[in-house]
Amino acid sequence: MTPRPSTIATASERPEPGRDCPICPRLVAFRQEWRAREPLWHNAPVPTFLPVGGREAVELLVVGLAPGLRGANRTGRPFTGDYAGDLLYATLSRFGFANDRFAARTDDGLELFRTAITNSVRCVPPENKPVGAEIAACRRFLEATLAEFPNLRCIVTLGRIAHDSTVRTLGARLAAAPFGHGASHAVGGLQVISSYHCSRYNTNTGRLTEAMFVDVFDKVAAFLGRQPG
Repeated sequence: MTPRPSTIATASERPEPGRDCPICPRLVAFRQEWRAREPLWHNAPVPTFLPVGGREAVELLVVGLAPGLRGANRTGRPFTGDYAGDLLYATLSRFGFANDRFAARTDDGLELFRTAITNSVRCVPPENKPVGAEIAACRRFLEATLAEFPNLRCIVTLGRIAHDSTVRTLGARLAAAPFGHGASHAVGGLQVISSYHCSRYNTNTGRLTEAMFVDVFDKVAAFLGRQPG
């Protein structure tokens, strides 16, 4: 079992916010606005996507920024419904961390292996930009989520916000584990590997290429071992 730093929440704390989580007023107002506009959408905090075998099977955790408005906020599953999911799940499948069933729908038959996926902020923020207070407030749920994974060994952080929030959650200083694409740091008994976020903006501008993203998961697979799911 991986040792846990004292900053990690106990397993008795709730790992997921409730559907009507009241903590962040701005996010609550935005959520309510979109519930009125699109009553059939999820429009609520998006829970962590767990693998076959549940929490004890998790060796790898992927931490993103926040649900996309017309992606996870619509579907209720992380990285489902927008381009970021196309690249993420294709890459996970390539390395045996998922099956090859992703079709951007929650009924597509997609399964994860040894891998869970969550966001550092669980509710969709306006313009996909959470503010500092919202990131800090939602960290309690990341803490509780980490406490649920006794066999966790590696975390991939997608983007600087997810990276910094994860490092802080693990009780480390940012200077000790700075963000950088492909950077790898031992933090709190875990290996944290960072990547630019797999957003359409980053890929369209060339900041992140498919090859660069594959290189990140090549490091992950080498660290965890390349057994297929």
